Formats: sequence, structure tokens, C-alpha cells
Amino acid sequence: MESALKRTLGVPIFQEQVMELIQVVAGFTAGEADELRRAMAAWKRKGGLEKFHDRILDGMLERGYERDYFERIFEQIKGFGEYGFPESHAASFALLAYASSWLKCHHPAAFTCALLNSQPMGFYQPSQLIQDAQRHGVRVLPVDVTISEWDCTLEELRSLSPSGEVAGGEGCGEGAGSHGHAGLRQKQKAPTLSPDDKANRGRGLRLGLRQLQGLAQATAKRIVTARTQTPFADVADMTRRAGIAAADRARLADAGALRSLSGHRHRARWDSAGAELPLPVLADARTHETRVALRPPSLREDVMTDYATQGLSLTLHPLALIRPALARRRVVPARATTDAGNHGRRLRCAGLVTVRQHPGTAKGVTFVTLEDETGQVNVVVWRALAEKQHRVLVESSVMCVDGKLEAHDGVHHLIADRLHDYSALLPEFSFASRDFH
Repeated sequence: MESALKRTLGVPIFQEQVMELIQVVAGFTAGEADELRRAMAAWKRKGGLEKFHDRILDGMLERGYERDYFERIFEQIKGFGEYGFPESHAASFALLAYASSWLKCHHPAAFTCALLNSQPMGFYQPSQLIQDAQRHGVRVLPVDVTISEWDCTLEELRSLSPSGEVAGGEGCGEGAGSHGHAGLRQKQKAPTLSPDDKANRGRGLRLGLRQLQGLAQATAKRIVTARTQTPFADVADMTRRAGIAAADRARLADAGALRSLSGHRHRARWDSAGAELPLPVLADARTHETRVALRPPSLREDVMTDYATQGLSLTLHPLALIRPALARRRVVPARATTDAGNHGRRLRCAGLVTVRQHPGTAKGVTFVTLEDETGQVNVVVWRALAEKQHRVLVESSVMCVDGKLEAHDGVHHLIADRLHDYSALLPEFSFASRDFH
């Protein structure tokens, strides 16, 4: 058996190894071994492996193996069918994984841009992808009808100020500092870059119009085409030249995509409501209206509307808005779960529920991912607790978990023993978690 298993240290990893092994120990021909491989991959569904039982038994007994050893080998072959795969598949996946990892490391803005343009896909939602990119030094710029394409794009950035902040401040969200909440807003400091990152220093990720929920691609293309020759003067000019209907104008305004033409959301909504497409007979008529003073949206309104219209916010994480209330409830931030000193301790963590997973191979365990402004918490919910607190587990948009922190090989899990629904702390919050995919 050494020839079949030596290079993987005695552990059969690839289907080809099992094929070679069965030829050695049971005298199968190459054709018979390939039949076994096909049956092995589908035995749970079709039960096709059982027909090989006697053939393998006879071949192994002829070669001096004991029946007990055969039974153990046969059970291992059946188990291997749950995870085994061809070596060619493994090589292809390894190449994709390595190339993706290299791109994410050396060109994080381009990597994230490509993932966003490929949505819906994979395990993570745009909000998680963008937050990860920001933690790795990528500056993310908001959707803007005067700049954004349909897809997300890479954009040259202006220079850094002497203080290390990025000049302009668009990435901090609409109307930064206009509500008297400057202390809560997240200033984007210049990241510490390695020599390999220098090529990314002057490039940011501009979110595309595709991020706006409910906006049709055809509408976005009309906007992009209309501004190609001459920039938009105002919302009325955009409406007239791109033929934007009232519902789409309201959608753009609520999403903050008209900030360059109108300013804050309330002003943009007012301007969009008054920018009706003119009748042909009045196309050249000029009107004058007194500018109405409108209150800028609060920080909380900005964040909640960001999530309602885009599923994410570049302004602030929703959990930061309720951090004082969480602190009064003795909730620690997610970053506390990565502190080595907390291993084995009981903690209380809370966050947005971004993922719920209930794998069929996990023996009834449900895995939940919570997210706050400092990171993520991986939560393990055993079957008994999941059944006892089923409604809290499946219905909470903001969940709190009491549990014991465990760490293995750098991976941290909070083993839950009690769940709390904290959704009432953000009653206006709108966010759809990715559940049981």
C-alpha cells in the first residue's frame, strides 16, 4: 500500500488513491477500480457501493488479509465517499485558491471590486466584503450619479493630507460632520502599507449603481450615457437628459447617490420630487423657486437609510449607534473574542446576524456569525439550545449571546448557553441575513 499512500503520509485524500489501493489489496483491474470510484461518489444516493462488498472481500481474503481488516477497510471506503474527490479537482481548486489569495493580498481593491460585481455569490454579502477591504486599507467611495458606473470600479484618489487623512472625505459618507456627531463618525486614516501595497496607494474602490436596491441596470446605463458629454448641472438636468422616473429619482435620493447634485438626503429628496419631466410645450420655460431650508438627516437616519437602500453603510456600523446601551448590558465588542486572555472565559457579545448555518454533517449544531463595528463573532449553538430558543435564533436581526469563549488553532468560537433578541434596540433597522445556504 506504500506506493498508493506514501505521498499523503498514509492518509487517502484523492479518489485515485483509493482506486490504486483497491487494485493492490483486492486485485481489481483498472476498469473495476473506476467503477468503484463512480459508485463511491454516489453510494449514499444510490447504494451502489454494496455490490462491491463480496468482490473486495474475496480479493482481500485471497491475498491473506483477515475479514476484520476487510470490514474496517470497507467502512472507510464508504466514509471516504462523503469527502473524497479527484486529484485533478483538488489541483484546480488549489490554483484558484492561491490566485485569489494572492490578489486579495496584493490588490485588495481590485479583488473586492470583482467580488462585488459578481454578486450574488458565495458566503459573504457586500457589507462584509467591504468591511474586510476597509480593514485591509482599501478606501471605499460611495455611490454617486456623477461618477459611478453600473459596476463597481477602481478610482484614482486625491493625495493624502499632512495629517494622514484622505482629502475630500467622500468615503466617510454623506454630510460628514453636519449633524454634530463628528465624534462617532469614522475618520479614514491612511493605512500603513507594505512595499507590496504601494501600487494600491492611489486607488480606491468606487461603489457602482448596482449596489442600489431596486434600481434597474437600464436606468443606470441612461444616467452614465447622459453624463458622458456634459456633467449634470442639477437633479432636474439629470432627470431631463437621462429620463429618470419619479420612483427612481426617489430611490437615488434616499440612497445618497445625489449628494454631488443636491447635498444631503432630505435636500436631494426635495429636489428630486420637483424635477418632473417637462411637457414638450414647457421644455424651454424657466421658473424660479425660493430655496427651502431643510434639516439634514441625523447620523442614525443616515445609517439606517444606507442599510435600507444598499444593505451597507460607509458612514458607521449600526452597532456603534447603540454601543452605550450595549455597554450598560455588559456586552463586550467582537474584538474581545480575539484576546488570548479571554480564552475559556464567559463573555456576552452582540451583533447583527449576518449568517446562520445548519450543516447536515454538524450533528444538529447551528453556526451563527455576529458582526459589530469591531469585527465578527463565530457562535456555536448546540441542538438543545437551538430547540429551546428557536424563535430568538431564527428571528433576531440583532442578537446577543452569553457563552464561553473557546480558541483552537487561532479560530475563536463563542459556545452559546443563552440567546437574547436585541432587535428592539434598532427597531427601524432593515437587513437580511444569509441563512441556511
